[in-house]
Amino acid sequence: MPKTARLAVDIGGTFTDVALAVGGDMFTRKVLTTTRAPEEGVMAGVRAVLPEAGITAEDLDFIVHGTTLATNTVIERKGARTALIVTDGFRDAVEMGYEHRFDQYDINIDKPVPLVPRYLRLAVRERSSARGQVLLALQEGDVHALVPFLREHDVESVAIALIHAYANPDHEQRIADILRAELPDLWLTLSSDVCPEIREYERMSTACANAYVQPLMASYLADLDERLRAEGAQCPLFMMTSGGGLTTVETARRHPIRLVESGPAGGAILAGRIAQECGLDKVLSYDMGGTTAKICLIDNGRPQTSRTFEVDRQYRFTKGSGLPLRIPVIEMVEIGAGGGSIARIDNLGRIQVGPGSAGSEPGPACYGQGGTEATVTDADVVLGRIAPEGFAGGSVQLSPDLALAALDRAIARNLNLDGPLAAFAVSEMVEENMSNAARVHAVEQGKELAARTLIAFGGAAPLHACRMAEKLDMDRVIIPQGAGVGSAIGFLAAPVSYEMVRSHYTRLDGFEAAGLNEMFSEMHDEAHAIVVAGAPDAELEERRIAYMRYIGQGHEIVVEVPARALTDADGAALKEAFDRAYEALFGRVIPSMEVEILTWALSVATIQPSPPVLAAVATKAAAPARGERRLFDAARTDYVVAPVYQRDDLSPGMAISGPALIVEAQTTTVVTARFEARINGAGHIEIQRKKTAQTGETA
Repeated sequence: MPKTARLAVDIGGTFTDVALAVGGDMFTRKVLTTTRAPEEGVMAGVRAVLPEAGITAEDLDFIVHGTTLATNTVIERKGARTALIVTDGFRDAVEMGYEHRFDQYDINIDKPVPLVPRYLRLAVRERSSARGQVLLALQEGDVHALVPFLREHDVESVAIALIHAYANPDHEQRIADILRAELPDLWLTLSSDVCPEIREYERMSTACANAYVQPLMASYLADLDERLRAEGAQCPLFMMTSGGGLTTVETARRHPIRLVESGPAGGAILAGRIAQECGLDKVLSYDMGGTTAKICLIDNGRPQTSRTFEVDRQYRFTKGSGLPLRIPVIEMVEIGAGGGSIARIDNLGRIQVGPGSAGSEPGPACYGQGGTEATVTDADVVLGRIAPEGFAGGSVQLSPDLALAALDRAIARNLNLDGPLAAFAVSEMVEENMSNAARVHAVEQGKELAARTLIAFGGAAPLHACRMAEKLDMDRVIIPQGAGVGSAIGFLAAPVSYEMVRSHYTRLDGFEAAGLNEMFSEMHDEAHAIVVAGAPDAELEERRIAYMRYIGQGHEIVVEVPARALTDADGAALKEAFDRAYEALFGRVIPSMEVEILTWALSVATIQPSPPVLAAVATKAAAPARGERRLFDAARTDYVVAPVYQRDDLSPGMAISGPALIVEAQTTTVVTARFEARINGAGHIEIQRKKTAQTGETA
């Protein structure tokens, strides 16, 4: 039986990661991201990894891709010239936003700038009610009158977002028909298609963002697909979505905004599967690459999900300071803490790390590509955590002298520190930033951290994982196989899926199932067709949820809905489910309050078999070390001599006591003095805090 060959590619801010699974063998490669033409880095990685596996592009059965291009297009404001068509009287809704200040004490607050300038926000006369009743018919003459204006201003893409279009999309569809007839080359996004939900600001913002990135993303995806075909690939190309599923290129071209967090989603999928494999019900996923660090809480193998996300925050970590998107996303916190994060002294004389990044061009000073600013990677090199030779599989040769010089200029001279202490200070600052982000995220979600296991991956996370565990009082860390390209490996485990959302106002005290069943039937047919187009022979599963709240509240909580035809009696069952979920979050219910449902969601996905739970393996001595290296020890604030092991030399059951370094092609795992490591049955590195000889308690 021929082996299945599956290829995954993840474009990050610094590196493009490639993972190729051929049967049971995994081949990985890191190449620097080609920022100006991301597809060049993709093809370079593909051409590097295929010969290593002894196959050609024609042998591939499956390709999946995740990219930051949509996010970067919004952040850098390099999208299409976009117009927005709204109901008369709502021209400025996308700029007024929530009409509140996300930082009440900053008198010079910078609000997020809309993607569509005011002169390109155009109004037409029409009106529908929140129930979908037409109150004022669409004045088609208003639409025809817009055509010369759109031509005059070379508009490439149009978002159509009419008030209450989620309840009745007819007017949006008619506007689209008129514009297609007169401007056939125009890209069109309907809010009733991309985000059919209440809350006009988020719906308008999502529609604008989709329209803004669609021409570029559609062109990029077509170009990449063409290049892969020219290389010989004949298999389907899938895109990773921010919600943790795969979708076809055609669907991604229609809804490119769903790709904004595709890379980090792959990492969360990987962590969830490792948690199942290792029999862990509570883990913290920690993904640190070259530009950012991503932290996600995972319970029972399932990452937390959300339907809200902000992009291009003016105040990077402040909620409300970015452009809101209502799309399915995996719930995580992302901070500017990666290997390329730039370290400097701020106006108060403190070390500041990130959010600015040296990226891949020119990259950290130690890359020797012209970069002069000190970064986290430079600090790691000086601290002995990274061997200069063999970095990123040998694709980059590091220079410790350039790293030390950059740290001396940026940090050491200003704080009167020597080179190693300056590097240690940078490392401590970035690790504290990440630890604090994890603490805040856990508190916001009503979760605890100490009893969890830290699953660390990405090129930089294994370097900092033990120190993160110390700061968070966590006793166990897992570094998976292929950790350096973890998100790309996660792509290979993701299901083909699609989620539909509809706003349909319902009160439980007057629950009527007939209209809901009709709505769910339409949602099922559309989602099912999209998934079957990508996976025609796969077994599918369906999930339904309701966003519920007490009447008068401003936000909803998620409650599972049976994936079957509903009856009027299900209103009582939904009330019981809501009470359980509400009490779990807030500690009590409010008996006298009625409950309402604003929005319903349905997702269809291919069933991914759960990995088998690993059996215990007997402990045995580790393979001989390949050498030694001076490693900076945080407890001693000085260097110690640490043995260096090659990961390929280590087999299940082998144990290593820290301090030690475990080196592989794409990353290095630093085992600090307070921890000991062993290789489990799947080849993952399990790092456990040592017990003290006197008390038997953890160190």
